[in-house]
Amino acid sequence: MKLCVTPLTGSIGAAVGGVRLDEPLDDRTLKALRSAFADHCMLVFRDQYVKPLAQIEFARLWGEPVVTEMLNPLDGHPEIFQVANVKKETTATEAWHYDGSFTAAPPKITMLSAITTPVGGDTMWSNQYLAYERLSPALRDTLNGLKVRFSGIRLGRMLNVAEEDTPTAVHPLVRTHPETGRKALFVGHRENACIDGWTRQESEPLLEFLYRNSVTPDNVYRHAWREGDLVMWDNRCTMHYAIHGYGTQERVLNRITLRGEVPA
Repeated sequence: MKLCVTPLTGSIGAAVGGVRLDEPLDDRTLKALRSAFADHCMLVFRDQYVKPLAQIEFARLWGEPVVTEMLNPLDGHPEIFQVANVKKETTATEAWHYDGSFTAAPPKITMLSAITTPVGGDTMWSNQYLAYERLSPALRDTLNGLKVRFSGIRLGRMLNVAEEDTPTAVHPLVRTHPETGRKALFVGHRENACIDGWTRQESEPLLEFLYRNSVTPDNVYRHAWREGDLVMWDNRCTMHYAIHGYGTQERVLNRITLRGEVPA
């Protein structure tokens, strides 16, 4: 099979064909995948049906698996958290967000393997490089010195964690990707984020503008899941939104996140 990378939109995402993720990858193929990942921020691999051990082995080619704080790993596979049958009234992911933004070093990459998929339940991604680069030079200059305090309050509510026990972390509002050198917005839902040192009343209008401006339709890829899909994305330059549009149908995905760097 010959590796094939096909862009999914003009701003974010690519579909990858001609590769099996449950088989060893040679250096040339892995180099091409790394280049595609850097260019497109997220990759879609259809019809993979990877088992947990194969997903873990593939993930280790990209970094060290970790499980996000407050989440419990899958039995027998401590590297995996299984996203399964989340109720709409308790979901924390129906908002644009980064994984683990409330931790000191948020994950650098997330991988989801689709085990059981419903009708509906799509996931969307936005390109946070472009969200930053499309702003006026004057606004970019203003943002470069600001920091944001992130909280895990939405996830904490889902897991019944007391507000005083919810983790928080402060990160630059504009972060520089450690591998590409490009700058990306690092904002969040107003429930989870506030500009550090500002009052919430002062912070919300600016963060809300940046948040909404990041996810205009021309800057988004929407993925309709099929069983066997594996999707990976760069958590340092994308936000994502899991749409709970599947009622009580079963939806199961195995998630791996990889240890990231302290944002700078």
